[in-house]
Amino acid sequence: MTVSPSAELGRVGIWTFAFDSQPAGRVRESASEIEELGYGALWYGEAFGRDTVGQAWLLLSATRRLAVASGIANIAFREPIATAAAARTLGEAFPGRYILGLGGHRVDDTVNTVDGFPVPTRSRAVTTMRSYLEAMDASPAHSPIPPSAPHRLLAALGPKMLKLAAERTWGAHTSFVPVEHTARARQIMGPDAFLAVEQAVVLDHDLDRAREVATAHVAGYLAMAPHQEANVRRLGFGDEDIVGGPSRRLVDAIVAYGDTEAIRRRVRHHLQAGASHVCLQVITATPDRLPRREWRELAPVLLPRHTQVAASRRST
Repeated sequence: MTVSPSAELGRVGIWTFAFDSQPAGRVRESASEIEELGYGALWYGEAFGRDTVGQAWLLLSATRRLAVASGIANIAFREPIATAAAARTLGEAFPGRYILGLGGHRVDDTVNTVDGFPVPTRSRAVTTMRSYLEAMDASPAHSPIPPSAPHRLLAALGPKMLKLAAERTWGAHTSFVPVEHTARARQIMGPDAFLAVEQAVVLDHDLDRAREVATAHVAGYLAMAPHQEANVRRLGFGDEDIVGGPSRRLVDAIVAYGDTEAIRRRVRHHLQAGASHVCLQVITATPDRLPRREWRELAPVLLPRHTQVAASRRST
């Protein structure tokens, strides 16, 4: 099935972690270019780089029309009242342009550390997320309230979290998923929920080199994110695909690599499977480099009408 996209986000956006290592001026410049290229939305993660609220301000203030989405804001890092106040402020300052994606890769019963720093944990994932949403809704408001509250999305992979996303928010933001997961997510969530799918891509005509970068990406995610391994196992991948390094079958399912046509084809398959929007995470052999060349090369293939409009704006 094909789901109509949000008018604000369009069908294709950009997802990146690369801004965290860049100075603010370069981030502003890149965000402005992404907008002019015609992408519908700009998604960014949150780890130990810039905090999600500061990053949102930086990106929103550098652009005029582009939707900016946290993908995701980690609920382990801040209390619900702080998240509610931040979303309200961003929604009032940038009407209709901010989307709050919520998640927490380390929401479980174990003790976790990142670079030796302890990360708070908050019990079981679905129960915790439901309680977090309820606490946000109950938070008092003593600041201007935007006419339309920012949309909320949940980082969701398993059936229970996908159901919660459909019931309590605008929809779900999925990542590290094959097209098969998109079809399952749409079936679970129903026809009306928004489904934004992150798709990792490597744009390189040398397939051996592209596959090497893609394999390293998949191996890294599996090593640092047990919930991602659990999800691919739910989809039928086993020890032969995971233990000792990701199999070719798993890499090909998770990452689209090769030329622009290979990437365009994967985006189309997600949309046909039920995605409302696909956000591309461009992977390179140098993760700290902003993949601006790749963003430019993909735009006319994935966004022909948007790019023509953008070019017209630049020429006036």
